Amino acid sequence: MTRKIKMKSAYGKIGLVLILLFLSLLSLRFGSAEMTDTQFLGGLFNRQGFETERIILLTLRLPRILAAITAGAGLSVSGVILQSVTGNELASPNIIGVNAGAGFFMVLMLFFAPNTVYLRPLAAFAGAFLTTLLILFTASKGQFSKTTVILCGVGITAVLNAGISFLTYLNPDVLADYSFFSVGGVAGTEIKELILPAFAVAFCVIISLVLSGKIDILCLGDSLANSLGVNVKLLRVVCLAVAGLSAASAVSFAGLLGFVGLVVPHIARKITDGSVSEMLKVSVLSGGILVVTADLMGRTLFAPSEIPVGVIMSFVGAPFLLYIVIRRNKNA
Repeated sequence: MTRKIKMKSAYGKIGLVLILLFLSLLSLRFGSAEMTDTQFLGGLFNRQGFETERIILLTLRLPRILAAITAGAGLSVSGVILQSVTGNELASPNIIGVNAGAGFFMVLMLFFAPNTVYLRPLAAFAGAFLTTLLILFTASKGQFSKTTVILCGVGITAVLNAGISFLTYLNPDVLADYSFFSVGGVAGTEIKELILPAFAVAFCVIISLVLSGKIDILCLGDSLANSLGVNVKLLRVVCLAVAGLSAASAVSFAGLLGFVGLVVPHIARKITDGSVSEMLKVSVLSGGILVVTADLMGRTLFAPSEIPVGVIMSFVGAPFLLYIVIRRNKNA
């Protein structure tokens, strides 16, 4: 019986890989710039006379696809860890201040050094990760329980959002550049921008898989985990730091892309046995599928105009959030 379940799980992951490859190919083929099949193949295989198509495919569309996959994986892994460690199915990277921290540091950069465009991804990453560390430090001063982490995250996020509002009020010109970052998107991403974030996300996935067995025990409750020899406080610190690093890596180039870290873990929980290890593996693929699909829709629905990924995700995520809240109220 166990072997049948494992086989079914393996086939499911292979199916997700094939879906991701198919959607990536569609995303490479279609976009705001129309081209025939001949032009597509000529540009894809670098044939003479199709230089323009090659630039569109390999310089513009391919980096967007890779960026969407990396962002989807990073935010989804962060969401799985957060929901598992906090025991809150509404937890997402927002809860540990990733978005608020990245947004605040981005506004600081736009306010004090508006011409340093090349430093903006670094500022977003630093803000997101440093805010996560600040929340961990603050929460560690108490019992470092699930509730403490959530309350610290909410409090610090509120302060940072107030800082964003204050700076944009002082300099309204900052708001124009910040609005694009706050929506979230992968347009204009270059391959070189993805190297470090991709390695960071891969590192977080590996660490999460290594810790997945202990996280499963932690999900049973702090008291039981302690009795089984798990250092609950240390494990929660490490897990939240990994979640922050994973989400910060995605935010650094994709902006404040919302709802991915909320929606994907629920999907993974429904189609797996609920173990953290299986959820992580499925979430990496499902997150990529979701963001690639959203980006494809944004580029093709109203072509040649484009809709940012974050807008599409809001249309998907907001109803999903309402569904979760209504379901929880019914079960309460």
